[in-house]
Amino acid sequence: MSQQDRRIAYHNRPGTEPTVLFLPGYMSDMEGTKALALDRWAQDRGRAYIRFDYGGCGGSSGDFEGQTMVDWRDDAVAMIDEVAQGRVLLVGSSMGGWLMLHAAMARPDRVAGLVGIAAAPDFTHWGYTQDEKIRIRDEGRLERASPYSDQPTVTTRALWESGESMRLLHAEIPIDCPVHLLHGQLDQDVPWTYALELMKLLRSADVQTTIVKDGDHRLSREADIALLIGTVATMLETL
Repeated sequence: MSQQDRRIAYHNRPGTEPTVLFLPGYMSDMEGTKALALDRWAQDRGRAYIRFDYGGCGGSSGDFEGQTMVDWRDDAVAMIDEVAQGRVLLVGSSMGGWLMLHAAMARPDRVAGLVGIAAAPDFTHWGYTQDEKIRIRDEGRLERASPYSDQPTVTTRALWESGESMRLLHAEIPIDCPVHLLHGQLDQDVPWTYALELMKLLRSADVQTTIVKDGDHRLSREADIALLIGTVATMLETL
């Protein structure tokens, strides 16, 4: 898919709607464990499913350090507008859980439900120390060692500033569709209490939160994947 000068790589599996659309986390892509597990499940069940890479990630065009949160939100909305058929169930992992909220607000007539996996709304606000924020502002970028890759996690000033402009956890979030949040209590990246805060602020009356006591940030173990698939399948039955 070409979005202006952006070429967004994606895999579109046709099947029964609503279409499940997976939104990866920060510095992740559509080849991750959860994205592929859902793809296999969708194939086995004949379900419509889309996974994609944000601009500058995976197989999509662009320089990673040239991207912003607004760009990636627009990539997600473009997948709804230009690729998905019918109503859509968004599944967002970590940063993808923040972007799915913005996509749902942008397309309330298309988004039928949300499943968040360690959703990380507003992480540009609470996920950095004051010293780190000063470095991002003054030096233009910040590198952190990553526990998931031999490559450092990079945050640019443009990405951080765009994230600050998209914060949600200060007021009611105008989303009315069903939402199910999954979060590990041992998550070292996104404290599980943010799931409860998000649950409180969502306007929808149909919000459920499942806390996995021994779960980490990724929730990629066999039991975690089974929980995710079961959650998605159950929600699809009710939409």
